[in-house]
Amino acid sequence: MQMVQFKIDGMTCEGCARSVTSALQGSPGVETVAVNFATGLADVGFNESLTNIDSLKAAVEAAGFDVV
Repeated sequence: MQMVQFKIDGMTCEGCARSVTSALQGSPGVETVAVNFATGLADVGFNESLTNIDSLKAAVEAAGFDVV
């Protein structure tokens, strides 16, 4: 499992963090997700044979948030 941390812009509440979590969990190969709106960070564990960092960023952006 590979780990990556994203700085997410635009999260202002727990609802935003849940939206980002759902978007990431819906991506194939994602094994763990921890999102903290207060720090703006998302920690993601994923299977690199099933997805990649660009796909994970795209999932966050499709949910309406920016990866900085």
